Amino acid sequence: MNRTLLLVNITGLLIGISYGIHNPIVPIFAKNELGASYAELGLIGLANFVPYMFIPIFVGMLVHKFNSGRLLCIGIGINTVSVFLLTLSKSVPEVMILRAMTGVAHAFFWPPAESIVSNVSEGSTRVKNIARFTGFFVAGFMIGPLIGTILLEGLDVSYRMLFEVATFVMVSSIIFAMQLTKKQPKKENGSFSFSAIKQVAKFPVVIMILIYCASSFGMILTIHPAFLNDRTMSATQIEILYFVFGASRVVTLGLADKLARNTSLTLIASTITIAAGLAISFASNSIVEFSLAMLLMGFGFSIIFPLTLEIILRKTPKENHGVTIGAYETTFGIGWAIGPVTAGLGNAMPYLVFFGAGIIITIISAVKKRSLEPVPNSE
Repeated sequence: MNRTLLLVNITGLLIGISYGIHNPIVPIFAKNELGASYAELGLIGLANFVPYMFIPIFVGMLVHKFNSGRLLCIGIGINTVSVFLLTLSKSVPEVMILRAMTGVAHAFFWPPAESIVSNVSEGSTRVKNIARFTGFFVAGFMIGPLIGTILLEGLDVSYRMLFEVATFVMVSSIIFAMQLTKKQPKKENGSFSFSAIKQVAKFPVVIMILIYCASSFGMILTIHPAFLNDRTMSATQIEILYFVFGASRVVTLGLADKLARNTSLTLIASTITIAAGLAISFASNSIVEFSLAMLLMGFGFSIIFPLTLEIILRKTPKENHGVTIGAYETTFGIGWAIGPVTAGLGNAMPYLVFFGAGIIITIISAVKKRSLEPVPNSE
């Protein structure tokens, strides 16, 4: 692993730890301390993800022109402020504003980081390197809930103090991100072409899978902790469940290189496991049952992203990768926004609705199987 990949992976790990510490607690904090309803939790989730529907495409344009490491540092700075201010929040609208800031920050994290990884990867190693980077972030997201559990149970800290710890971990990642500003080559001047955005639209089945996965994922990240709490899971048990979720994702991403050898079958299997996990969640009441659901969804959510991104990048000239990644992440953001809004309309029923949608998408994917195979490199 070269030094650039090592630095970006460590940055992803630390940001993941910060997310893992505070993200599962935000819905519980909003519900229990601020009295948020399910509809308001849905709005909090929507506020978090709406910026990701628009901003990644513009960040992709910036990646095309400016140093990706500096853009990454901007994202970390915004994220640090948004997490810290959670410690001072006193109302649902305040939390919505802060989660919107987090969404903006997230848009300055993924496209620049993925662009850095893509730029130092040959076509044959890109899936492995992007999956490894995602794996470091997910490993952090797995470690974070364990730290949160220790702090909540062992040291009896408050939710607000937990946000302070997450802030400290987040700001520490900028030490490594700043070194990436020295490692990126100078960008060439050139005009932005909207043909790079149109590239993503050439893969309708991939877009369908991505939006389904992202919308389900958005629900699991923003609403599911409150749903688990209503099903008698304590904050500590919820942190443990998200550790299980993270562990499943890390293992899956470690196998990404092998799973990529049969992309179409892997993507079909992913939609099935997501749908199955949602169905189990709908019917579950115990931590064992919820753990099984989290294991299944961890597999499905993890492997879809590097494989669908690779399908698109394989047919994109390397000089357009930055903006294409931005367009891809914007598509992902559209799905992210759909999930919390849908889940915010009820308690358990959205899980059954998403299960049905997953079965339909699985059938369509199986019929259109050939469109899910990567084409030869155009680089």
